[in-house]
Amino acid sequence: MKLGDIGHFQSGGTPQKDRAEFFSGNIPWVSTVALNGGRIGEKDANTFITEQAIQHSAAKIVPVNSLLVGTRVGIGKAAVNDVPMATSQDIVSITDIDLTHWDLQYLILFVCSQAEYLNQQARGATIKGIKADTLKALPVKEISLSAQKQIVDKLTRTKKLIDNRQHVLALLDELVKARFVEMFGDIARREPLRDLCNIITDGTHQPPQFTAQGIPFLFVSNIVNNAITYDAEKFISLETYNELIKRTPIEVGDILLSTVGSYGHPAVVTSKRKFLFQRHIAYIKPKHELLNAYYLHAALLSDKVQHDIDMRVKGIAQKTLNLTEIKKLTIPVPSLSLQNQFAAFVHQVDASKAAVQAQLAGLTTLRAKLMQDFFG
Repeated sequence: MKLGDIGHFQSGGTPQKDRAEFFSGNIPWVSTVALNGGRIGEKDANTFITEQAIQHSAAKIVPVNSLLVGTRVGIGKAAVNDVPMATSQDIVSITDIDLTHWDLQYLILFVCSQAEYLNQQARGATIKGIKADTLKALPVKEISLSAQKQIVDKLTRTKKLIDNRQHVLALLDELVKARFVEMFGDIARREPLRDLCNIITDGTHQPPQFTAQGIPFLFVSNIVNNAITYDAEKFISLETYNELIKRTPIEVGDILLSTVGSYGHPAVVTSKRKFLFQRHIAYIKPKHELLNAYYLHAALLSDKVQHDIDMRVKGIAQKTLNLTEIKKLTIPVPSLSLQNQFAAFVHQVDASKAAVQAQLAGLTTLRAKLMQDFFG
């Protein structure tokens, strides 16, 4: 059957921000930020509005156990409310769902499975959105309530396993940080990066001539979890590479550091694979007789240096870490033998992380296949 047949569709609204009498009430009001793929309540509210806001604005009360779906910002996100609440105009709520026929978590999972399709249907000049009719037309497999619950159970258990692996990865990262503090936290003498590196510069400032295939050209989005990924959307020719590499002679053991937007994330170059990168990534070539690359990577991620980076970024709309400020960053400089001991520990942890990441990739693939099998 169609999603539009399972209940009544209700749009939301945002009270005027300059009407003080509309706010500081006891009615939870949520935007698409709150749509977490599960149950939401008062703790998830963006703000609280009054009865006056309900009476004199487009905001409406959404009854308990309604399916809330994002239709503009956050298209395809979904949740079910545990308490009566109001929503922004970016959410359509499906109310009066027959709970003897439908499992609400099953419906949430169904909507989330359609997010890619819904985003493809979005229209708009500045902020894209979908119409309620697009949601209403979605075909939902009408299966027994017990079969729905079995699907929910399988997908929930898979999600818990994924969350567990992600938690383990976070703990392993914390282990490295703790080891860094244990080994080097008492070192008072710190030196600026400009004295510890042969080169501190950034990627090419002029967009090169891109090709359909060839050598990967990386952006800030290619620094993921403080490591480099080569899943590039842009490529350059060998000729262009040979010209641009003169400015940033990349070698194994060099460091890339994101400087714009998602700034302050370092990554060690671990492969001889050819690549180049945009100017929003800094290029750091340490003096290897003074610094082990993995030690420098951990030093840049240490709480003190990250705080220093936060203090040095410029800009409001788009925060930027300038090269001048990077050169002023200071780190402790222990003996190279101690740094090498720390690097050996990092390699052991990285081996454990690789095993967990392989499990995570397998579980993620499994969950995607199950979603496809169950929801098409």
